[in-house]
Amino acid sequence: MNDVSMLDRCLEACLRLKVEPTRHLLLVEVSTQKLSLLIQQPPSSPNAEGVYEETRRFSCSTSRFGTGQFKDSQCTPLGLHRIAEKIGQNLPVGTVFKARQMVGHVSDPKWAGSKITTRILWLAGLDPGFNLGGSVDSHDRFIYIHGTADQSSIGTPASHGCVHLNDEDLVFLFDAVPTGTLVWIG
Repeated sequence: MNDVSMLDRCLEACLRLKVEPTRHLLLVEVSTQKLSLLIQQPPSSPNAEGVYEETRRFSCSTSRFGTGQFKDSQCTPLGLHRIAEKIGQNLPVGTVFKARQMVGHVSDPKWAGSKITTRILWLAGLDPGFNLGGSVDSHDRFIYIHGTADQSSIGTPASHGCVHLNDEDLVFLFDAVPTGTLVWIG
């Protein structure tokens, strides 16, 4: 992944949209199916700015239909987002969600093929007319970072617009980043 380029585009979007960068940043690179967690390190001197360092990198899956902004496209939306809500705190790995409510567990054959499992990081777009508002609103499209019962699909485009992570990585990320963390998808 070209971290500098992805990070630069994220920070340029923050500047353009007048959004304060968060200490943690998530960068999702669709072309490589990778998600990186960056954390801003303290400045080296009083007048310097902190530098972002990649602390973890995960395989992920984005949409098998490609990228796109519009409702019902089943595409992964691009641009600057934030984590609006975190759902699933302390629930067992493999918990199945429908409409963001726990409805079962993947160990039950009834739920074995479930698409939304373990944890949900619900994203909200921050770029008006691009991923915020109207027919392009990422939050209204229910775009999440979440788990899936089909862990073998991680690393290849397989979702219906969301970003999938394997359970271990998702639980780590859920616990590591606060609500409000910025997410750049590019």
